[in-house]
Amino acid sequence: MVSRVLITIDTELVWRHHAAGLSWQDNFARSYEAAGVGVPYQLRVLAEHGLKACFFVDPMPALLHGLDPIKRMVEPILAAGQEVQLHAHPFWAGAGRAFRELNEYDAAEQQALIAQARELMIAAGAPAPIAFRAGSYAANADTLRALAALGISYDSSHNGCEHPDPSAVPLDRDQLAPTLVEGIIEVPVGQIEHQPGKLRHLQLCAVSIAEVRAALDHAIRQEHPLVTLVSHSFELASRDGLKVNGLAASRFRTLCTLLAARRDMLTTSHFADLADLPLGGDARPYRSHPLRTLGRMAEQAWGNARYERVRNVG
Repeated sequence: MVSRVLITIDTELVWRHHAAGLSWQDNFARSYEAAGVGVPYQLRVLAEHGLKACFFVDPMPALLHGLDPIKRMVEPILAAGQEVQLHAHPFWAGAGRAFRELNEYDAAEQQALIAQARELMIAAGAPAPIAFRAGSYAANADTLRALAALGISYDSSHNGCEHPDPSAVPLDRDQLAPTLVEGIIEVPVGQIEHQPGKLRHLQLCAVSIAEVRAALDHAIRQEHPLVTLVSHSFELASRDGLKVNGLAASRFRTLCTLLAARRDMLTTSHFADLADLPLGGDARPYRSHPLRTLGRMAEQAWGNARYERVRNVG
């Protein structure tokens, strides 16, 4: 059995850059272009390897900055033949004055916010979205009911290592198989059990390539229908968006090489390809070997010291 792989890349202007007083143009440079390893670079690497990816784009900054930055995000992704779906951080709607996650709003407010985000996305040139991911994975049953009412078919906000707060989709935290919840097909974020009883999601800055490879091998052996990986538009750069994070960039390119070499067993997909996706089943996280966990912890410590440490001058 072939396991499908969703490479999902949350794509957004970063709030902390806005809060620091940067213009949207400077924020765009640090969040979307991100030291030369942002979305344009990621699109090139994906194309080189013949892979598909879904970019979850947050259009909510248009409420402050107009549609121009969102159009500049969407157009290159679609031109590259990749998929744009809907992401939303609702704090842009209040300009941060009431810093709240989506699932802190009531059902009617959530539906209004998602509808607003959808209309902004379409106005920026994207097709009507069929999939959604809440900012910070902060979705609950009301979110799913709102999506169903708005005609959005898929959600990918269930993140077991962030469950039940802020990720409050009503599923078991270990649930990995896509399943129908509140009229929506929930596509959980991939996980490994990196320590007994502790999950870690399959995000490039959170797990090593050895852990990703082991999780993918596990998915093939256990015949998982789908594995969902996560990254961000800015994730291959340092936190300030000014320098390449060599560790994260290496992980991304190695992941693409791995998936290209194993496309006979691991097929990258868009949400638009998932009409025949089997639902349910007992897909559970890979239990990582302690040595892999220790290796990643050492790798992370080195990467943080090498790429994130601020050096004093003088």
